[in-house]
Amino acid sequence: MAHPCVRLVAISDQPLSVTEVLDSLEDATAGGLVLFVGRVRDHDHGQGVSGLSYSAHPSALERLQEVCDRVAEEYDVTGVAAVHRVGDLAIGDLAVVVATTAGHRGSSFEASRALIDTLKDEVPIWKHQRFADGSDEWVGSP
Repeated sequence: MAHPCVRLVAISDQPLSVTEVLDSLEDATAGGLVLFVGRVRDHDHGQGVSGLSYSAHPSALERLQEVCDRVAEEYDVTGVAAVHRVGDLAIGDLAVVVATTAGHRGSSFEASRALIDTLKDEVPIWKHQRFADGSDEWVGSP
């Protein structure tokens, strides 16, 4: 069963909305909201990136829910939200949006950091980067 503080968990092939994440965390008791947005950059390891795609294992949404539930349980937060994009993305597109709310900023900063770091470590979503020189690389794949 999902933790009651977890408000939004999604994996989508459509462009992500920061507003949707913020709206899901609307809470008059929350004095702090920390938002992290991961975007596709035009370089990696000194090489130009022309684009990338994300693929998700069929268990990825369930694993993302588990990560969000764990963060909600372990940190003093009032809200948790995480969305990740899959499919082809261009430079500047939003790849991931995570946020937490809490009574105070410190708890929200700590929880948001744990949320993005744990998501990257544990949720089976893999990045396939295409470089400007025609080469490519899989990141995070088993």
